Amino acid sequence: MAYRFQPSPYGAGPGTAVKPQSMLGQVLGITALGMCISALAVYLFGNSIGGLSWIAFFGAFILLFAINATRANSALSLLLFYAFTFLEGLAISPIVTTYAHLDGPAIVYNAALTTGLGMFAVGAIVYATGLDLRRFQGWLMGALLLLIVAGIASMFFHFISPTIYSWGVLVIFTGLVFIDFARIRAGGDGYTPVQMAVQIYLDAVNIFLAILQITGGSRRSND
Repeated sequence: MAYRFQPSPYGAGPGTAVKPQSMLGQVLGITALGMCISALAVYLFGNSIGGLSWIAFFGAFILLFAINATRANSALSLLLFYAFTFLEGLAISPIVTTYAHLDGPAIVYNAALTTGLGMFAVGAIVYATGLDLRRFQGWLMGALLLLIVAGIASMFFHFISPTIYSWGVLVIFTGLVFIDFARIRAGGDGYTPVQMAVQIYLDAVNIFLAILQITGGSRRSND
């Protein structure tokens, strides 16, 4: 599930600018609660949702557009974000539970911990050094689009292994994390805290799933 949604900036209206110092705290707080909601959805419905996960996925995708459309109403946009994270948790729950059953719950916990520590390290690097890779966003988005197209084609022709695909996802989204933290450090570039939380959340989910595939697939191939 490698996908990225790029919201439209500069739509929140006058008087909604966020100071760079407060942007980080708001984004991380919103994202952290969203992650907890997703984890709760996986825990409660991971063994029962089955094929309905695709309905949840498309519902979550629709909510991304709704979040963007309601960015001028911060309360409604925030509520939609938390609904999105719940549906996203339902969407990924079959994947997470499958890895937990095949490789043990520890692999899921380790992937989540690695994701969290990795994103913390990237944020610390950006804020400590001022590293700004925003000029490379177009290249990374183009690489992501090519990777998605290649992944779809590989479903029929089987020329990319899931592990190699996951390494590609990991590299691209790690780069996007650098870009998103640079954008937060700059005050959001016209994006609202909720819009930035969406980006950080999607970065984290895609990195988490990539790490699950890399570690789980490697472990089974060595058995």
